[in-house]
Amino acid sequence: MRSKSLTLTIILAISITSLLPQIHAESSVSIIMEQTTYTYCEKLFYIIEVSEVTGEPAIIHIRDETGKGSSAIPIQITSLQNPIPSLVAFQADIFPLGKYFIDVEYSGVSDTAEFELIESDSICIPELIKPIMANWISGKISDWFLIDAFQKYVDDQLIHVPFEIDANNVYDVDIPEWVKNIGYWWIEGAISDDNFSKAMNYLLDKNIIGFPAPTENEI
Repeated sequence: MRSKSLTLTIILAISITSLLPQIHAESSVSIIMEQTTYTYCEKLFYIIEVSEVTGEPAIIHIRDETGKGSSAIPIQITSLQNPIPSLVAFQADIFPLGKYFIDVEYSGVSDTAEFELIESDSICIPELIKPIMANWISGKISDWFLIDAFQKYVDDQLIHVPFEIDANNVYDVDIPEWVKNIGYWWIEGAISDDNFSKAMNYLLDKNIIGFPAPTENEI
């Protein structure tokens, strides 16, 4: 009798459980901002936090106040907290001042965070100089081409080239081989834009980068 009563209780419990609505936790996603204001030369950094790792990528869009935004950026989600550091600093010729929004969609849910790019006196070396520097280090471009790139793309307050390159002296520009070490360290992030600029300015000012002094035989 006791056995039958126990069996009946178990069956009843299973029946009641099957009638209850199926409840499961919904996935969630949020954007954690390291800071909410940035200036030129700083790099955006934020964290995508999720409640579970589903194997799906998160899809990011970054847009400005007018609604103009980036194309979809897939971000692989590998843990509950996923740091997202930008590889490129904010530059005045690409990012106007104002508010920006980061939209994330993940596993059927979404979130939005905002930050503001504000005025500052910061000036940084454009990212396009890095591939030019890499090509110079590997010998794909000449010394004068690198100096010409400094003059065209880098603000004079950062790197001042105290001479003009023209058809008469273009092939006379000389950069010592060991300067490639400084360029490599800068590309790899071992030295900052500021320290790289100071090094270049010193070498240019002392004519270590420039036009070699004529030898006695050339005078």
